[in-house]
Amino acid sequence: MSEPIQVTHNPRDNNILATLNKTDFERILPDLQLVELPLGLVLSEAGDHVEFVHFPVSGIVSLIYDLENGSSSEIAIVGNEGMIGISIYMGGESLPSSTEVQCPGYAFRLSRKILKREFALGGQIQRIALLYTQALIAQTSQTAVCNQHHSTDERFSRWLLMTIDRMHDNEVFITQELISKLLGVRRESVSETSSKLQKEGLITCTRGCITLANRKKLEERVCECYATVTEEYERLLPKVKK
Repeated sequence: MSEPIQVTHNPRDNNILATLNKTDFERILPDLQLVELPLGLVLSEAGDHVEFVHFPVSGIVSLIYDLENGSSSEIAIVGNEGMIGISIYMGGESLPSSTEVQCPGYAFRLSRKILKREFALGGQIQRIALLYTQALIAQTSQTAVCNQHHSTDERFSRWLLMTIDRMHDNEVFITQELISKLLGVRRESVSETSSKLQKEGLITCTRGCITLANRKKLEERVCECYATVTEEYERLLPKVKK
């Protein structure tokens, strides 16, 4: 686990922390620790007893399910709209999936002890965390449907739009090998899809980087799963005033 470091970041850059009222936020502020999320960092393995909840302020964390045969697939992604470590307050203490940093960034972490104290108080953080969990379940469920019924093109487009929404940038620095792992498809399929989208002018690709060139057209061709998940997050989670 990364050690706390001195970098200027604001906890309110995380949407969940940003929605807390002044009293609840200031009560947990002294216990929030800034940590770096380097590429490939595993925050928890499947079955781990999670000790911290992480509130990303930048970067992307993937929830990944690994099978016994060595294959894997991403079941959800989390950026600054959410949090990692829901098993702490849901009561199960662990999850059958691992959490791994897909795009580097930073997060504020809060210990299990403090989070459980906040839940015992029944305050705003409890309500928002439970609403976020419902949104995350919706994303996980829709991803399962998407992986079963939609083409690699559609799944790639959904993944790219959801990632860019959380990066707040048109560029994603990632390899085709990692994308193939996240989507649970062959690397050749990712290469074919990215080449096709690039020829159509929707994206541009350089080594280790994908740039969204035409968002409107990509949204027109993506499967309904993207809109379903996005609308559910917007319905459930409070709007953050910037």
